[in-house]
Amino acid sequence: MKELQINEQTGFELQDIRIQKITSVQIDEMQKLAGSYDALFSRRALKYKELGLKDKKLTEQDYKNYILEHDTFLKRPVVILGDKIFIGSEKRNIEALEAALK
Repeated sequence: MKELQINEQTGFELQDIRIQKITSVQIDEMQKLAGSYDALFSRRALKYKELGLKDKKLTEQDYKNYILEHDTFLKRPVVILGDKIFIGSEKRNIEALEAALK
């Protein structure tokens, strides 16, 4: 995110979710922009395997609850620009974010 110059000095509000937990209202707002809680959910989290979640059929409510309970389940970074949301660090997402910032 440093290379994109996303910081408080450039007008972005940063939230360290390990210090300031995500609220239910925030996750609901992100879900509306993303289209689902699943889109926000990280399957790369160590807890995903630890809790045996890969072998379970999770519902949208399950995704929301796990994200709220364990910050590790939120794909990061999440950047909201107006009515658009950019989730994760995959190359295509970062490229789309770079284009939106120009």
